[in-house]
Amino acid sequence: MSNFCEHCEGQRFDRAQVLRALRRVRRDLRGRGCGKKVEDAIAEALTAVARLDLPHLQVDDEGDEGDEVVH
Repeated sequence: MSNFCEHCEGQRFDRAQVLRALRRVRRDLRGRGCGKKVEDAIAEALTAVARLDLPHLQVDDEGDEGDEVVH
């Protein structure tokens, strides 16, 4: 079982899909003999997406006011 809420699990799935798509683009562009600038741009995009960390604030509706968890 996952330790992530549905929202965060969705973000992880979305990010993984974007990373896979960028890697496919990189492979396709390499096959076409695109230059170093293109390779560098794709590599930079991959790094930026991999570093995305979008914390999710979960508010406990049943607890005391101010019960918030960031995960």
